[in-house]
Amino acid sequence: MKKIVFVINYFYPDLASTGQLMTELCLSLQNDFEITVIAAQPGYAGEESLNKNNKIFEVDYLENIKIIRLRLPNVNKLSKVSRLRYIISYFVLANIALFKEKNIDIIFTISQPPILGGLIGTIGKFIKKSKHIYNIQDFNPEQIEAIRYTNKQFIIKIAKAIDKFSCYYSDAVIVVGNDMRETLKKRFKNINVPVNYVINNWTNESEIIPLDKSESCIQIFLRENNLQDKFIIMYSGNLGLYYDLENIIKVTKYFKDYYDLAFVFIGEGAVKREMQEYVNKHNIYNVFFLPYQAKEFIKYSLNAADIHLVVNQRGIKGVSVPSKIYGVMAAGKPILGVLEKGSEACMLIEKSHSGIVVEPQNYEGIINAIKQYYSMNPDDRKKIGINGRNYLEKYLKREMSIDKYRDVIQSL
Repeated sequence: MKKIVFVINYFYPDLASTGQLMTELCLSLQNDFEITVIAAQPGYAGEESLNKNNKIFEVDYLENIKIIRLRLPNVNKLSKVSRLRYIISYFVLANIALFKEKNIDIIFTISQPPILGGLIGTIGKFIKKSKHIYNIQDFNPEQIEAIRYTNKQFIIKIAKAIDKFSCYYSDAVIVVGNDMRETLKKRFKNINVPVNYVINNWTNESEIIPLDKSESCIQIFLRENNLQDKFIIMYSGNLGLYYDLENIIKVTKYFKDYYDLAFVFIGEGAVKREMQEYVNKHNIYNVFFLPYQAKEFIKYSLNAADIHLVVNQRGIKGVSVPSKIYGVMAAGKPILGVLEKGSEACMLIEKSHSGIVVEPQNYEGIINAIKQYYSMNPDDRKKIGINGRNYLEKYLKREMSIDKYRDVIQSL
């Protein structure tokens, strides 16, 4: 049986979306390959560490999967220094853990941490004389450049050169959107572009299904959070730097006197405090911030919404695809997409007729879309959501994507 080492930063029980995706992928492949995972100790959303002995390298198991968990410094997502310390620590320890593994056939890395995720696989490929699959969930430094996280062009040029080097020496590059494939081609100016595949991310469509708000668990969720009889606009996911949420939150002021309407933001992230401060400063009482929901409860929290926000910052087209769109489509809920024309998520909404799309930074357009949904006949709104579910069942099932990963791995 061929041995694959996944170096993927987040893994079960981390709540990060990539961690959940990679966990499901490894579990689905565990009978086809011998799998070892190198990942950080859980802690994306405050999960308790599984490392009780404070060892730097802790071996754990999930079914047939061997997990090497790395003890890393705590990260403050508001601090660039803290982020950098975490990333460098992960890079060093992941390389050491990878070096210790024997008889590796394929190294599978993802684009986290930025730039260095791919470089780990490149170094490992040459040292271990193995194949390397580079799964790009987010293109960096393009993503960092889009949000102006740094204006130092020499850093951006060096980072782009390193990641291009990792792409060039990989045996397969996997991107998660057709627009991202175009970014890869652009990097190489359509010359000697690495072997590449587009494989969509997914959700478990058999777990997340459309449910009526009258369902008992949804009713409990609504009661516990004072959301009964509300028209709910929900954002569920990372409240991070790449979504313009610190500005989108300002549209809530327009609806502060809509007493039967509620904005619900579920998750954690770098801009959450700024969002909360805006709401408190302007005495907006129909905005609610909730923590990440347990994975087994997400099917209920997603179905508590009347519409879902799926958003990206301007400049993210071709750089990243918001994974939350698959869960929203599975739940059969209408989407309000704040997305660039031609981006993967925008194209999914348009092809499936599952929502309304406005361009990033068009805040008046967001307000108008909310008003349109709010005044819409409930049956018409429900039909829009079910369009998304039907499209997902036809083209975006979990097993379809996992089978594509299996095929790529077996081809190597």
